[in-house]
Amino acid sequence: MHRSVTTGGIFCARKSCVVLSGYRLCGLYIPAMTVDLFAVLWVIITTAVSAMEETLMDTRVATAELGWTAYPASGWEEVSGYDENLNTIRTYQVCNVFEPSQNNWLLTTFIDRRGAQRIYVEMRFTVRDCSSIPNVPGSCKETFNLYYYETDSVIATKGTAFWMEAPYLKVDTIAADESFSQVDFGGRLMKVNTEVRSFGPLSKNGFYLAFQDYGACMSLLSVRVFYKKCPSVVQNFAIFPETMTGAESTSLVIARGICIPNSEEVDVPIKLYCNGDGEWMVPIGSCTCKAGFETDNGNVCRGKEKKLSITI
Repeated sequence: MHRSVTTGGIFCARKSCVVLSGYRLCGLYIPAMTVDLFAVLWVIITTAVSAMEETLMDTRVATAELGWTAYPASGWEEVSGYDENLNTIRTYQVCNVFEPSQNNWLLTTFIDRRGAQRIYVEMRFTVRDCSSIPNVPGSCKETFNLYYYETDSVIATKGTAFWMEAPYLKVDTIAADESFSQVDFGGRLMKVNTEVRSFGPLSKNGFYLAFQDYGACMSLLSVRVFYKKCPSVVQNFAIFPETMTGAESTSLVIARGICIPNSEEVDVPIKLYCNGDGEWMVPIGSCTCKAGFETDNGNVCRGKEKKLSITI
């Protein structure tokens, strides 16, 4: 007899669904600027500039099947659904809680890292509360594992050998802050979890993400893969380019500044450091207007007006 258990806005026994959940909103924030003891004539101008997130993959904008690889075939299942704004989304679900010894893998397509050394993965998902499922065995889980596999090119992932031999690296075990019960589902109360994890350093052209289920009843609503950058900025008579963050969350990446037109460096080369959160910090050196020019609006050097002197 087939048993149908709800996984969080998605019915395991159906191919269409409605997901009552929202998207995470990212607001602007001001980077923290720390004045270095050796900085010369540096005046910090606080500017509303947000750290940049460059998206490598986002399932929320997919218009066709994701086409990820599931192993075994009886595990993860791709389904189409709608968000609360009736936008079509593609999701994956698994719910084999009545069968022991589950080991279900889901592999994304190849993701080009585009030079990024540290990658962030944002996962939105729902998990069924095991205690709310009648007669469920003790093997029921409320967590899943996230892995990645680094490679220089697209590889064949359909064969059994790949799943047994590929050197996956574990990122973390992902646990839900909130799980839902049948009562929650009946009241259309979807407890959506959002978790972000990061990994690095990366050196090859790209990577695959792998999700391992070992006995949960869950829906993977969306996956967004991105990296962080410090935005280009003009401050204190210098221009700093967009700069990727480093391989570690604590890394500081040096960015050399270029003095704006009609200005020049004072004493030491001008530079900023891009931290792991995509914020500029630790300014060193400065630029100043050249002789015959004066500051205008803080970051422009204009020629001084000549005063006409008349002698009678």
